[in-house]
Amino acid sequence: MADLYCPANARTAEQVARMADLGARGVCLFCADAGSEAGGGQVVTETVHWRALHNDFPYAGAAQHLLLVPRAHVTDVLDLDDEARADLWTILRTVRGDTRGPYGLGMRNGPCEGTGGTIAHAHLHVLVPDGERPLRMRFSSVR
Repeated sequence: MADLYCPANARTAEQVARMADLGARGVCLFCADAGSEAGGGQVVTETVHWRALHNDFPYAGAAQHLLLVPRAHVTDVLDLDDEARADLWTILRTVRGDTRGPYGLGMRNGPCEGTGGTIAHAHLHVLVPDGERPLRMRFSSVR
């Protein structure tokens, strides 16, 4: 799991420290058990194949920032089986019912070095803007 984290894409020193610790232990943040010290954020809801988590490091401009994380460790959602891919719409519908107003959806697939993400585990961001400032999600590691 040496290539599991991309600290160059982190936004805070706390993120970098967490990645260094988990990477040294060979632990994938999103594969860890929900509720564990490495579980990736407070669980909002779960399905058979997915978990919705609060992002511990929400983006500036987000009133709400959730992560939809497949239970299977894949770097591309298209590598999930048909049942898990279909279940994505179930969890999205559930969390969408909790949002107020418009929301954005961003998906990270592939090595995190190229996606602007911090972890090589496919996931989606559900972003509800705060309406006070622009809400942006970076999709490239190029700064």
